[in-house]
Amino acid sequence: MEHESRGLRDPTTGQWLNQEQVAEVKRFDEFVTIDWVEDELLNHRDSLLKNRNARVLTSLGMRLLSFAQNWLVLGAMGMMIGLVAAYLSVVTAWLASARTGYCSSGLYLNKSFCCWGQDEHNCSSWNKWSRFEFINYLIFILLSLVFSLTAAVLVKFYSPAAAGSGISEIKSIVSGFAMKGFLGWWTLLIKSLGLPLAIASGLSVGKEGPSVHYAVCIGNSVAKTFTKYKKSASKSREFLTATAAAGVAVAFGSPMGGVLFAMEEISSVFHLSTIMKSYFCALIAVGTLAIMNPFRTGQLVIFEVSYDTSWHYFEIPVYIVLGLFGGFYGIFVSSLNIRVTSFRKRYLNNFAIREVFLLALLTAIICYFNEFLRLDMTESMEILFHECNSKFEHSICSPDSKRTNLVVSLLFATLMRMVFTIISYGCKVPAGIFVPSMAAGATFGRALGIIVDYLYQNNKKSNLFATCGDSKCVIPGSYAFLGAAAALCGITHLTVAVVVIMFELTGALRYIIPTMIVVSITKLINDKWGKGGIADQMIRFNGLPIIDPKEEFVFNTSVASAFSPVTVTIPIKSDTPMTLGIFKTILTKNSFRGLPLVESEFNPKIVGYVSTSDIKYVMENYPNADDKTICNFNSGTKNDSLVDFSSVINPCPLTISVSTSLEYVLDVFAKLGPRYMLVEDNGLLAGIITRKDVLRYEFTSRAANSNDTNQKKREEFEAKVWGIMMLLGSNLKKNIGKFFYNDANRFL
Repeated sequence: MEHESRGLRDPTTGQWLNQEQVAEVKRFDEFVTIDWVEDELLNHRDSLLKNRNARVLTSLGMRLLSFAQNWLVLGAMGMMIGLVAAYLSVVTAWLASARTGYCSSGLYLNKSFCCWGQDEHNCSSWNKWSRFEFINYLIFILLSLVFSLTAAVLVKFYSPAAAGSGISEIKSIVSGFAMKGFLGWWTLLIKSLGLPLAIASGLSVGKEGPSVHYAVCIGNSVAKTFTKYKKSASKSREFLTATAAAGVAVAFGSPMGGVLFAMEEISSVFHLSTIMKSYFCALIAVGTLAIMNPFRTGQLVIFEVSYDTSWHYFEIPVYIVLGLFGGFYGIFVSSLNIRVTSFRKRYLNNFAIREVFLLALLTAIICYFNEFLRLDMTESMEILFHECNSKFEHSICSPDSKRTNLVVSLLFATLMRMVFTIISYGCKVPAGIFVPSMAAGATFGRALGIIVDYLYQNNKKSNLFATCGDSKCVIPGSYAFLGAAAALCGITHLTVAVVVIMFELTGALRYIIPTMIVVSITKLINDKWGKGGIADQMIRFNGLPIIDPKEEFVFNTSVASAFSPVTVTIPIKSDTPMTLGIFKTILTKNSFRGLPLVESEFNPKIVGYVSTSDIKYVMENYPNADDKTICNFNSGTKNDSLVDFSSVINPCPLTISVSTSLEYVLDVFAKLGPRYMLVEDNGLLAGIITRKDVLRYEFTSRAANSNDTNQKKREEFEAKVWGIMMLLGSNLKKNIGKFFYNDANRFL
């Protein structure tokens, strides 16, 4: 039978062709597929063995300990996550403050602790580095460069996996594709060291995405220290999901928001038991962070606020504007960031540290002169969210401040934050995009709030504001808060999680409806013209394997288009008996994780399937067997002189007809989670299909049939930009060489 996969796969080896030209699959080989069906069978077998041996656990204490182990381990993970979050908050605040000055009463104190109980603008204990503003400017730039370069060097030379956010890779791992080294102790260490340095350097990167990464590193590393969890992929997945929820919970001070984030963004399979475990872990993590009290204010995050006034119906059009901003922000920033990431991968991979240096230099030079760009983003949002009252003194609330200048400054901060987020997210330091997006939304929202407040102040008697009465009518800080929610929704494409996170941040139940309006408008815009959240777009761009049950695939073809017709089989009724030496040769020459069993070469009727790991396990039990020893695969044959593999054979592997639709196959992979299925044609083995095969077919066939002129134009544009950058760099080197050494070619 001729199969449609010809042209996409090599007919002699079964390998996919031209994979280097398919961007969506370029990292597939870094991941190992987890077989959820096999894992469930192993768990069931272990459970039966435990039940048989239950009489060993005679004491009530032993039984309770066995039952409570999961919760104790989750609690330990939550405590570790809370402690790391507290450390990051303290260190980041101190490093960020150090760029602008020092505390005379203690160098270890950041500005807020140094000026405790005082007005930070008139604090006698806090000193700038110099009397001369230009010197302060240079020190600000210098420390920004030192922090960013240290983070980049740590990542490049000690743990490249610590770069970026990590959410995209975690989604792939939780969906059933394991990646070696991405969630280890070493990654956790470098992420924890590099993250505060990267944030304090002033780069437009946040800690919320990386918080998920370091939290999941803790979950994975702790779980691997227990044999029962190390052997079970499904139990490990529960821990990864729970710690991901805890990571978001400590980043936003939002345990319920963390659980909903894990449900919406991280896990494609979310059982009821997983919800409880996620909440428990998030609760312990947030509780630990609250006990540590890193800001000494009782706040879990520095931009936590509360509003004691309600909203008005005339504000709904303004909420719609904020929702529109969030939708178009998400589309614009994510699409341009993908373009920048494409350019970075093509031309800047070998210049990662130089790129971070230039980004930090450019950011520091520009941001110093705008308060909302110069301050740490969380501190900036604390100011922007704040309600103006007698207890809060800042120029943003001062009646003497010129509204026009303030609005222009905020809009400039919004524009530059967007630009810096686009070019910074994805550089080789620990970097998230949630907080930079929230900061951009907050400055835009505050600017809009000031404009609305100005209209109210000059038209108090208008019927439009008749519902205000004598109470406060317009709170510009609430618009900043809603703008941050809109931008967060726009960049993540999340809805319920964003609403709950923002609610837990403020504790203002009365602002649930405005938040829902803003988030709904943002989601509608993104659904209509966007391509999903930034994490999903990065998965596709970076070529990470994932089967998302929420995504609909239409193939209009059968299994014949995607399966591999070239397979290595074990004939159990061959004229020539299978010896141990031949079996070892088969395993040595092939890297397959399992082998189908058929009746014979001439009658390939499927008899069963055996995994390579089980084969090696059986061989270890026969250390004295030589290569001439005959292998037995028949459970009815018992002979001590044979190497018996019958006990590890799966006699009923999942099989599927070659004419089955590929959509149905994908549905089976998504819902049941097998790693492979054997393909049969008229009852005989025709080949094998895996989860990766379905994804490879989708992306490879799309690439083969596309004639993307826009992609070619983009590549030409990137080449021109790179040429200009090389020319500028060459001229700069010539000028430096000529100025210092009177030799223009010295640095060329």
